Amino acid sequence: MRILVTGGAGYIGSHTARHLHARGDDVVVLDSLVTGHPAAVGELPLIVGDIRDGGLVESSVREHGIEAVVHFAALKSVEASVRDPFGYFDVNVGGTMTLARAAIAGGVKNLVFSSSCAVYGRPDRLPVDERGELAPENPYGETKLAAERLLRSLETATGLRTVALRYFNAAGAADDGSTGEDWSGAVNLVPSVLRVAAGQAAALSIFGTDFPTPDGTAIRDYVHVLDLAEAHARAIDHLAAGGGSITVNIGTGRGSSVREVIAAAAAVVGRPIPVIEAGRRPGDPPAVWADSRLASDLLGWTACRDLHAILESAWRWHQRHPRGYAPVGADV
Repeated sequence: MRILVTGGAGYIGSHTARHLHARGDDVVVLDSLVTGHPAAVGELPLIVGDIRDGGLVESSVREHGIEAVVHFAALKSVEASVRDPFGYFDVNVGGTMTLARAAIAGGVKNLVFSSSCAVYGRPDRLPVDERGELAPENPYGETKLAAERLLRSLETATGLRTVALRYFNAAGAADDGSTGEDWSGAVNLVPSVLRVAAGQAAALSIFGTDFPTPDGTAIRDYVHVLDLAEAHARAIDHLAAGGGSITVNIGTGRGSSVREVIAAAAAVVGRPIPVIEAGRRPGDPPAVWADSRLASDLLGWTACRDLHAILESAWRWHQRHPRGYAPVGADV
C-alpha cells in the first residue's frame, strides 16, 4: 500500500516506517522535525511539515496517492502535559482532527492511530483489557482518548475506518543497532537508565518509591519497538482486508517495576547503575500492564521480545551512537 506515516522521524514512527518499507509498502513520512530526526527516516521520502497544516496534508495525500495513514505525530510527555494542557490538546486533538479532515478530503479510507495505555489511568484490575474503565489521570491520556473518540465518530459520516493501538511502554532498538531512541531528549525509563550506564548522567532519578507495588516503584509493561512496528503492519493489513474499526492493546502482558528494569539493565551493561530516590511525578499511576489477547485474536499479533532483548538492543544502539542522531562534533 501507499502509506503516509505522520511523526515518522520520531522513535516509534521511524521504526514502523522502515518496517513497512522493508516488507514492500510505499512509505512517505510527514514530520515537523521539532523532536524527530531526519537521519531516522533513512532514504524514505520526507515531507517536513505540521499535521495542523491541512493544506499540506491534503496535497501530500493527493500527490503521493496515499491509501492509508499511520498517525504517530503527537506530544507525548505526561509531565509536560500537566504543565501545558493547552499545547497538548492543540497538537494531539486539534492536529488529529485537521489531519483526518485533510486525509479524508484526499480520499483516504484507512487510518491507524497511535494511542496509549494512558487512557486507562489507574486501572481497577490488572492486566487491563480494552473493557477497562477509561479514566485518564493526566492531560496526555485525555488527549489520546479524545482523539480515539473523534476518529471513531468519523466512520459513519465519512467511511474512515480506524485501528487504535493502545500501546504500552515502547523501548528497544533495531537488532543491528542502526536505529534507536535518541536519549538526548528522551524522558522514558530505558534510555534514561542507559544514559547513566554510559556515564552521560551521574545517576538515575527514581520517581516514587512508595507506590503500592512489591518494591515500591511503578510497574509498567515494556514492549519492544520492533514488535510495535509489526503491530502497526498487522493493523494496516486488517484494514486493507476490509476489517472494521477496532481498538486493541499492544503490550507483552508482563509488568516490570522501575527497580527491576534497573537491575536488568545493570546485568546487560555489566555494572551497577547509581540512583537517586525522588518523589512521585504528577499523573503517574502505580501499575499498568496489558491484556493483549484481543490483538492476538483480531490481528494475529503477539509480542516476541522480552525485557532482556529490549535492553540489549537499546544498549547496542547507544554504544554505537553515543550522541544519538546528532552529527559528530555537534552540541547536544
